[in-house]
Amino acid sequence: MLTNNKNLKGLVIRASDGEIGTVDELYFDDQSWAIRYLTVETGNWLDSRKVLISPRSILQTDWAVNRIDVSLTREQVENAPNIDTQRPVSRQHEADYFDYYGYPYYWEGPYVGSASYFPTGYPTGLVPVPTAESIQAERVREEAGDSHLWSTGAVEGYHIDAQDGEIGHVERFLVDDETWAIRYLEVATKNWWPGKHVLLSPGWVESVSWEESKVYVGVTQEAIRSCPEYTDTMPITREYENKLYFHYGRQPYWTE
Repeated sequence: MLTNNKNLKGLVIRASDGEIGTVDELYFDDQSWAIRYLTVETGNWLDSRKVLISPRSILQTDWAVNRIDVSLTREQVENAPNIDTQRPVSRQHEADYFDYYGYPYYWEGPYVGSASYFPTGYPTGLVPVPTAESIQAERVREEAGDSHLWSTGAVEGYHIDAQDGEIGHVERFLVDDETWAIRYLEVATKNWWPGKHVLLSPGWVESVSWEESKVYVGVTQEAIRSCPEYTDTMPITREYENKLYFHYGRQPYWTE
């Protein structure tokens, strides 16, 4: 099921022996656009400390009761390495986290630059072509020990830069709650055309500039302007997705 990240915010996280807290933000990998962690508000239980939950531990999302069940215990979560979610998550912090839970590293071996570490069905071919700017940024990140993780909240509001100029800004993200992939960026074009929202696949993103707060996409302004409109009250059907991909002349993610 596809849902926007705002609908996930506030869902209760339940461990095998009780509730842990509620979903706050989503951390995604800017190379594969896979959700790597959910940040969870623990309330009074852990002195309001936020903790990270990996989708690897998710058993199911129960929309009937607005809850996500995970295969963890409260004690496991309480004793997990403390990570400051107010700062970029470093690779060393991730390694400590994965070692604690006994998870294989998604950034090594066959998982490099992909989302295949998690259940199948993620969009493929999403690693952007390296540029001089991105290579330099990667060197800076490596020296700082930072990973490719960014929160959805941080990227909301970033301007969308098409091949021939700016066209809108990121409003929300549409997430597959089974595979935990970001399937679409919801773009508001109201700065150009009043009220219109459209969807863009992460597969069409060429790069993200954290310094400029921009997302660069490999499509034209006209293609975005004339694409099928999206409203948050409409269900994302396969018929709608087919129209969207046909409009952009791209291969659907479910056929790759």
